[in-house]
Amino acid sequence: MSRLPRFQRVATVAPIGLTERDHKIIQHIHRHRFLRSHQIIALIGGSAQNLSRRFQWLFHHGYLERPRAQLQYYERSGSQTIAYGLGNKSGSLLQLNPASWGEKNRGIGQIYLAHALLVSEVMVSLELACQQHGIRLLHEDELNLPVEAPLHWRVKIRDGTKLGVIPDRVFALEYADQNGQMQRVYYFLEADRGTMPVVREKLAQSSFYRKLLAYEATWVNKIHQRHLGIPRFRVLTVTTSAARVKSLLDACSRLQRGHGLFLFADESVLQCDLLSAVWQCGKAAAMSALVDLPASANSHVS
Repeated sequence: MSRLPRFQRVATVAPIGLTERDHKIIQHIHRHRFLRSHQIIALIGGSAQNLSRRFQWLFHHGYLERPRAQLQYYERSGSQTIAYGLGNKSGSLLQLNPASWGEKNRGIGQIYLAHALLVSEVMVSLELACQQHGIRLLHEDELNLPVEAPLHWRVKIRDGTKLGVIPDRVFALEYADQNGQMQRVYYFLEADRGTMPVVREKLAQSSFYRKLLAYEATWVNKIHQRHLGIPRFRVLTVTTSAARVKSLLDACSRLQRGHGLFLFADESVLQCDLLSAVWQCGKAAAMSALVDLPASANSHVS
């Protein structure tokens, strides 16, 4: 059998029937928008070779898309595994609207795809860590929030400027604390690829500092409680480098209140257990974990 092309569908392929595993693949990609093949394999488990072959058939049958925005990077190095989004057939299968879901995923740009893949990398790393520690990860579609997805709200910051807030993800971690009491901690995720200025001269211009102000105002005005039904939250930011983390911490220090809401780390944290990792907090020189793991759980993590 000749090798099938990676980014162009062939005209005729042998028919397939969708399996339970295929439905799981489609559901995972739908939840994360885009996933690389190694991430899907990590989430589902099983033979990497068999799953990779299945991804290929699902692509050529129109259930999955391989966004062409990754083509330049893939051909340049080949070190990254292929990224997948949903194709038209999966859009119809999941009753998504519009039906041209595949065209939308196929036509995205490089910047959008890179940002989306950083978001999914954080969320998959978190999901795998939760499985290891027996902690329940609740995605946005499992939180029963009183607003339509994607989660968004408007807030007035201290100079009177009104801003819209759309986190890259919202999730909750549910676990038993050291006293055996069930806790649920809510997080808003910001995946920062370093393309946005940290601080700008005018607040009317986009900047990461303006995002920090919007979250500060959300907390001060209790919008998370009144509008979202979330009792308390923290903002988790993963960015490109340690130098960028320092710049974001410097911007956070300019806030009047709520410094402890913010946790920061660079992308190297994604190579670690995210629940055992120590994050830099917006409070001066403070460090924090995402949850208070029991000592017995920490002792089993290398």
